[in-house]
Amino acid sequence: MTSPDLAGRRALVTGASSGVGEAVARQLIAAGAQVVIAARRSDRLAALADEIGAVPITMDLATAEACQRLIAEAAAALGGLDILVNNAGLHHRGDFADQSAEHLAAMVDVNLRAPIVLSRAALPWLEATPSAAIVNVGSVAGRMPVPGSATYSATKAGLRTLSYALAEEWRGRGVNISVVSPGPIATEFILRDIDAVTDLTFSQPMSTPEQIAELVLACIVDRHPVERTRPASTRVMTTLGSLFPSLPRALRPLLTAKGRRAKARYR
Repeated sequence: MTSPDLAGRRALVTGASSGVGEAVARQLIAAGAQVVIAARRSDRLAALADEIGAVPITMDLATAEACQRLIAEAAAALGGLDILVNNAGLHHRGDFADQSAEHLAAMVDVNLRAPIVLSRAALPWLEATPSAAIVNVGSVAGRMPVPGSATYSATKAGLRTLSYALAEEWRGRGVNISVVSPGPIATEFILRDIDAVTDLTFSQPMSTPEQIAELVLACIVDRHPVERTRPASTRVMTTLGSLFPSLPRALRPLLTAKGRRAKARYR
């Protein structure tokens, strides 16, 4: 992919210490943008910032106050804000009945409340600049719920719905809203805890962080459509699954067996 020209644009990327967030930050820098990277892991964040020339801000987005503080600090560091990439995510895997109330609440806080508060806090800065953009990194789990990931699926569905609603509500404000809904990605988010990930997840083709980052930059540059999904086969399957809910249930044994074989190869 040829890097787009984003010279002079000012971007904030959350969840940027590894995986998709890191890949997005690298591609933004390559495209000429000034970038603030935010995450909880200060050591990895600082090392990446030194390597690519970004501004690191260590922040846990579990509270509304932290989200508002992050926007203020990022805008101060860059002299404004043109692009917000809501990428930070949290997934406590397992059956709903086995999850603690704290784990369930934490997923809602990081995956849904944080993007809502960050987007609202960033709005005055984004409205002050032409061609502003917010890109939310969702999941195909938000298009078609995944058993064993009920709350995660719910938060990603909420993020997807938020993106579509704000895309219409803010159209007249000059702020473009997009959502990227990838299938499984070859990052430590999945691979470091591979035994806890459902076999069903591995039934879908795996993308690289760089491929998903390319979708994020495409959303920033061309501002259409509202949602991008990768891979195409997963987009088709989740669309059919949302239209015909009995279809995923019927296909689940076949997809689970396929995913079990794929997981063995990754392991």
